[in-house]
Amino acid sequence: MISKYRKGFNENFTQEAYEALLKETIDKFNYAPKFKIAETPVFIPNQLKERLIEACNDIMKVINQPNFKALTEGAFFDESMRVPNEDEHSKFIQFDFGICLDENGVPTPKLIELQGFPSLYFYQDLLGKLYKKHYHLPEHLSIHPLGITSEEFIDKLRAEIVGQTDPKQVVLLEIEPENQATAIDFFCTEATLGIKILCITKLIKKGKQLFYLDDNGKEIRVLKIYNRIIFDELDQRSDLKREFYFQDEVDVEWIGHPNWFFRISKYTMPLLKGDYVSKSYYLDKLENIPNDLENYVLKPLFSFAGAGVEIHVTREMIEGITKKSHYLLQEKVAYHSIVETLDVPAKCEIRMMLLYNKKENTTEIVSNLMRLSKGEMIGVKYNKDKTWVGGSVGLFET
Repeated sequence: MISKYRKGFNENFTQEAYEALLKETIDKFNYAPKFKIAETPVFIPNQLKERLIEACNDIMKVINQPNFKALTEGAFFDESMRVPNEDEHSKFIQFDFGICLDENGVPTPKLIELQGFPSLYFYQDLLGKLYKKHYHLPEHLSIHPLGITSEEFIDKLRAEIVGQTDPKQVVLLEIEPENQATAIDFFCTEATLGIKILCITKLIKKGKQLFYLDDNGKEIRVLKIYNRIIFDELDQRSDLKREFYFQDEVDVEWIGHPNWFFRISKYTMPLLKGDYVSKSYYLDKLENIPNDLENYVLKPLFSFAGAGVEIHVTREMIEGITKKSHYLLQEKVAYHSIVETLDVPAKCEIRMMLLYNKKENTTEIVSNLMRLSKGEMIGVKYNKDKTWVGGSVGLFET
């Protein structure tokens, strides 16, 4: 990473500054995040930045193909998961890259996963500011790879999520949002946009219209849903008492539409090629099981947050799977322990966060999220070997 910033950061790091960062995070919303906040940001060198941008552009060429929807019809493993009134563009897109070394020892990204679903857009902006404030980092370092300001970033999100609608009529929809690991982002979103955080059980359905009760008990009609519900979690919660189901025909605008969660997902991986993409195969279309299975991971196509991922794959494991159409065999990414810390170096993974701009009719890179780990896996809620995982940001020179 950028050695001048890394060296200076490590030399000047104090536990007191880190504790102050954590305290401000908690005090802001009277809430402690349920995940570890990393002690350090990651300083991204320009060459890696350019490769990340090139990788995103390469992947978007596939997603922007006129036949992309036809190519991803198989992503709906159950037709009951399909939601009416799908739009033409995914509002939010995330690309997760493991940071490796190329044949010349230069840091390079390798795509691990992607999703057509929102991420921690608002919290990451806050975290970037807190790192800079408490560690006294240079102002020209930014979490926004293309150099937009924080104000421009928020304006873009506000334009796409709220637009000209009364914020009271826009809801951030979740399942028991206060219990979600990403609740800190919901609080940031609510504070920034003035929209309502709402559990799906609180939606009132009248014909094709949806409502919720405000703090005074008044019915407020919902015109837009900023959806943060993950389908596999919803599918497992048969205990929820609710009036609204995603398959209902309702007069609301989805921000973004739930169908993109399936279309842009692990299902998309085998459609992608190039230097920045790990090779992937639909398990039911695999002609021969590779002999070097130690170089692959086995992933359920329709799960989230690393659930069900097998990193020690065997032939017997593959042969024992009955629903092979529900699985993906993917080449392992050789993460490199590249972030120097005060003890052993950490591996890192960066999520490039994209946003569709309706006015410009284009999808652009707007922010990032990083995960750091000193264990075997990255990108899961808890490492199986209980080693350290932390949420962070990448900082780019602008």
